[in-house]
Amino acid sequence: MREPENMTQVVLATLNAKYIHTSLALRCLKAYSGHEFDIDIAEYTIKDPAMNIVADLFARNPDVVGFSCYIWNIEETITVIDMLRKIKPSLRIVLGGPEVSYDTEFWMQRLPQVDFIVVGEGEETFHHMLTELRDTQKFHMVFGLAYRKRRPDGTVEVVVNPPRPKLDLATLPSPHRFAEDVPRLASRVVYFETSRGCPFSCQFCLSSIEVGVRYFDMERTKSDITYLIDSGAKLIKFVDRTFNIKRDYALEIFHFLIENHRGCVFQFEITADIMRPEVLDYLAEHAPPGIFRFEIGVQSTNDPTNEEVQRRQNFAKLTRTVTKVKESGKIDQHLDLIAGLPLENYDTFRKTFNDVFELRPEELQLGFLKMLRGTGMRRDADKHGYIYMDRAPYEILGNDILPFSDIVRIKRVEDVLEKYWNAHRMDHALLYLVEKAFPSAFDFFQQFGDFWESRGWQKIGHQLEDLFSRLWAFLSEVHTVRAAEAGLGWEPDLALGLMKLDYFLGHNYKPRKVWWDFTMDKQAWNGWMQRLAERPDEVSDVFAALGLSEKELHKHAVIERLPFDLKGYLKNGVLSRESETLLIVVYGGGRDEGASAKPFMLKLTPVDAGLPS
Repeated sequence: MREPENMTQVVLATLNAKYIHTSLALRCLKAYSGHEFDIDIAEYTIKDPAMNIVADLFARNPDVVGFSCYIWNIEETITVIDMLRKIKPSLRIVLGGPEVSYDTEFWMQRLPQVDFIVVGEGEETFHHMLTELRDTQKFHMVFGLAYRKRRPDGTVEVVVNPPRPKLDLATLPSPHRFAEDVPRLASRVVYFETSRGCPFSCQFCLSSIEVGVRYFDMERTKSDITYLIDSGAKLIKFVDRTFNIKRDYALEIFHFLIENHRGCVFQFEITADIMRPEVLDYLAEHAPPGIFRFEIGVQSTNDPTNEEVQRRQNFAKLTRTVTKVKESGKIDQHLDLIAGLPLENYDTFRKTFNDVFELRPEELQLGFLKMLRGTGMRRDADKHGYIYMDRAPYEILGNDILPFSDIVRIKRVEDVLEKYWNAHRMDHALLYLVEKAFPSAFDFFQQFGDFWESRGWQKIGHQLEDLFSRLWAFLSEVHTVRAAEAGLGWEPDLALGLMKLDYFLGHNYKPRKVWWDFTMDKQAWNGWMQRLAERPDEVSDVFAALGLSEKELHKHAVIERLPFDLKGYLKNGVLSRESETLLIVVYGGGRDEGASAKPFMLKLTPVDAGLPS
């Protein structure tokens, strides 16, 4: 135990997962105590070299450093702490955050270089701790604090004080009014809370531990949001565990954001099966496209699994909500799954995946169960034979019905799901493949993921064209035979045509090369370019209005023949071979380099089978 000393400079630090992220926790602590103590905020990322972080903290010459700890940064934070303790033995080191708020005595024993741990909500506890550091050193008076006490015989014991009662949110100052944050608001994610707590009891989630939901004052919430928008914020992510638990509260905030968004985007975690129809109707009618994003935790559609983890979910109602939101075309939806929950084996997870993919979310996040400290799942891990990582992120390695070999296979699904579906690099082709070429969406991602790994592609990088060529290698080399054997009625040239469409639309600039064998000979290509320049009205009035010369077409456009009626497909989703299409994609509208690709199409007649007439 280090001897007391005068404490003047405090630095609150954390290692964010990415540079664009910001720490709400640190700002809450500074807002509560900054009027009385000299507090700086120092944010880094888990990718920053530890030496760089330590050097920066050392240069700030703090007396106290507090670190906000999560499963994604705890091990990197420990490396920094080890170095800090060696170069500045007098430094007071404090930890807080969800990762150290449970099994607190374990952390104090594992990390002797740490002086204090703030448990749970930190504003009052951290302030009280700083006051005792400055004044009387009576740490036994600080509820919610773990500390080291030196006995008369010289030994040191760890003391974990009783927890602090829940805070009155009305007493907390705003964490969003720091002038030093303003220059970076437009380039960072702003995290925002309108409530604390969760009404549900899902045993894999830390939020289940705190019973009840508390709300911040509505007028303060509106005032803070207005300030952030006025100051240039572009993305505000609400961290409320169930934003829509109170219909009137959610509806009032939705209305306020619609009236005042000014281009800012807002992301919410919602529980879809309790979303009221009148709220959905209001959003469908009034929400501007693109300003709201919904994150929906489905996790599993297996009823025994949900019952086992005390998760209440009505998938039929969830489906209605997701479908109605999607049909409105106003709000992107991010749906989450967790592989490895109890009573869910490989086959039932396949069904869960397919149930959710059938909803066609804009993003489908496939994660793996983590045995978080403090959760019921970790406490009862032996019941289902779980084995898991000893260190964060505590991800499972298997259980009694989902062995490690199955987890590895599902991880291949996750890999190609991220690269292809969630990245939206070839939506037209993927929808055709999962609907026509494979027994299910899961089977497509699994078989492709297995093929990807068999080729060793997980060990090397990729360019955009590589993603297309590798998918086509899988389809042409492996799947064509499998599909024929299984009696699947897919047509490879249709898939190839859709992949070409997606490839051209995925560029802002005219691509320098294509990944397929371009079979149109030069004479035919020149003939089409001449015809398009001379008779642009055959394509459309919009295309004709571009007024592109043949030279400009050569410079700014690409063309390709597709073996189906593209216009009909885009209109009704049906691929018809009754006619072919000449696809014309113009980049930059023909003149503004860098503008997005604009697709046009010319329906080809049988006469067009030869050279253009």
